[in-house]
Amino acid sequence: MRPSRGSNPAPGAHEFNARGNNVNETFLRRRDAEEWALDIERRIDRGESPSKRARKGARTFGDLVRLHRDDLAEVGKRIGRSKAASLKSLERRLGRLKISELDRERLIQFGRDRAKEGAGPVTLGIDLGYIKTILPHAAAVHGIQLSTEPTDLARIALNRLGLVGKGNERDRRPTQDEIDRIIARSDLTPQLTIPLGRIVRFAIATAMRLDEICRVAWEDFDPRSWKLERITRESG
Repeated sequence: MRPSRGSNPAPGAHEFNARGNNVNETFLRRRDAEEWALDIERRIDRGESPSKRARKGARTFGDLVRLHRDDLAEVGKRIGRSKAASLKSLERRLGRLKISELDRERLIQFGRDRAKEGAGPVTLGIDLGYIKTILPHAAAVHGIQLSTEPTDLARIALNRLGLVGKGNERDRRPTQDEIDRIIARSDLTPQLTIPLGRIVRFAIATAMRLDEICRVAWEDFDPRSWKLERITRESG
């Protein structure tokens, strides 16, 4: 490792090239620069292509989750309510693991633990799906060296164990009597502060999701035509 030639770094900054490869970074602290250059040299020794440091020095799975979340926010892509909750749960359960520790065995154990807690096959499949989303994102956007193969193998194993799979299909709609009983029960629950009955009726009439219903504003309603402007659905 050696300082790059022909560069004019800002005061207090350091630039390094790794073994003559055309990879360089600017650091405020020499110690950070030396650690980065050593990591690049190790990658070259393993036959991996050198790449710039990952943003914010991602080292753990939790770092990757935060990178994914921040990147989507940076381009104005909204994360849906269910995905946000799943990412928060994954960050809490696996966030402290180093990226290299997120191997097949650890993911299988994660699946077993979730199943013991009551997570069904669909829920666990969603968790693994988000893990599979986060890892390639880190590799593609930030050049972080990792493999998604452990996630694929863990899914196969958990599927064989019956812990990941499709949910039970519902082949009928609730009857009007069942809907009325649900609404009546909610109306008799003093702890509820939201008009659940009205929300249920509105959802049935419009086929809108809960987050779409909660985003409806008075400006969306046209009193002359009695029409509601359709809310654009956002995936994520």
